[in-house]
Amino acid sequence: MTTSTLRATTTAVPDASPEDPGTPAVLDGVSTTYAVARDRSAVLDALIDGHAAEDPARFRMLTGDRPTGPLHIGHYLASLRNRVRLQDKGVETFVVIADYQVITDRDSVGEMGTNVHGLVLDYLAAGIDPARTTIFTHSAVPALNQLMLPFLSLVTDAELRRNPTVKDELALSDGRPLSGLLLTYPVHQAADILFCHSRIVPVGRDQLPHLELTRDIARRFNTRYAAGHGVFPEPEALLSEVPLLLGTDGTKMSKSKGNVINLRDTADETAARVRAARTDSERRITFDPDARPAVANLLTIAGLFLGEAPEAVAEQVGNGGAQALKRVVTEAVNDSLEGHRARRADLAADPAYVTSVLHEGNARANEVAERTLATVRAVMGMSY
Repeated sequence: MTTSTLRATTTAVPDASPEDPGTPAVLDGVSTTYAVARDRSAVLDALIDGHAAEDPARFRMLTGDRPTGPLHIGHYLASLRNRVRLQDKGVETFVVIADYQVITDRDSVGEMGTNVHGLVLDYLAAGIDPARTTIFTHSAVPALNQLMLPFLSLVTDAELRRNPTVKDELALSDGRPLSGLLLTYPVHQAADILFCHSRIVPVGRDQLPHLELTRDIARRFNTRYAAGHGVFPEPEALLSEVPLLLGTDGTKMSKSKGNVINLRDTADETAARVRAARTDSERRITFDPDARPAVANLLTIAGLFLGEAPEAVAEQVGNGGAQALKRVVTEAVNDSLEGHRARRADLAADPAYVTSVLHEGNARANEVAERTLATVRAVMGMSY
């Protein structure tokens, strides 16, 4: 994800120069594009450590979730803990609950109200501070969604169809027509990111193409409609270091599959889910992601909660077999989430407070979005 306003304020973030035609596309199994993004992310993280507290707006961040069900340990390990870490370093944070995006690939909204409420509970229980972080729902910010129209004029049908998420949905559609909402999903994400002039977006490797399109939209808007002036910054990727976690059945962790450990689960429910997790018949526990992916996944989960390398956890379990491994995982998860669950229960007893957090966040997001939309209309000559 290339040049940005963030770099305009400091020369410490290196330019991502075009790849040399003579340079291999893959070096040691890592694409050069990803290697550049990873290097830039590391520099950005260092800049946050040194400067976020004194200049929060310079590192403004947008992140969020779709309210399709309860958050699980994958969300906690990959994003929630990191959001709190960055917030506490001084990063100005916006968290979008992307309710409109639920219907990009679903026939109904499901238990939307319950799911939104549950997300806010988990955000607050994890340590998100509404005095420093703006939590808002997509549908409550009309000005944000109005940005979709000019942004759609800046992308082509072919670009949208090349997006990995759209391509995956097409491949799984069995000939079903692709909805216009799903086709334009990457532009929805761009509007979410750009409405608040986000400079940082925490992403995994598979989400880099989404952010690259957002950068393209920002750059094209500035060129086409704003005579080259920097109305929108080109946001930077802050890459997650958490590896892809599998579900308890050994396949991709997914709320829809029910193969997850939810943050709202009790200690007993967590123990039952871990007991049912797939392993193998080998007695000696070793960390071998290629040959023993299910065992490696449990070791990774335990290691992330314990703050230890999965190899070290494997050494501790040794010849204890699957039963001992699952006991270690259960204790690691339950001990780490004990405080989260207690805070969540306390917050759930005060639904009026949870609702007020969302109302205040929506109001703040609307103020920002309306200012942005007014600027967009002005530079496009549409301030009548």
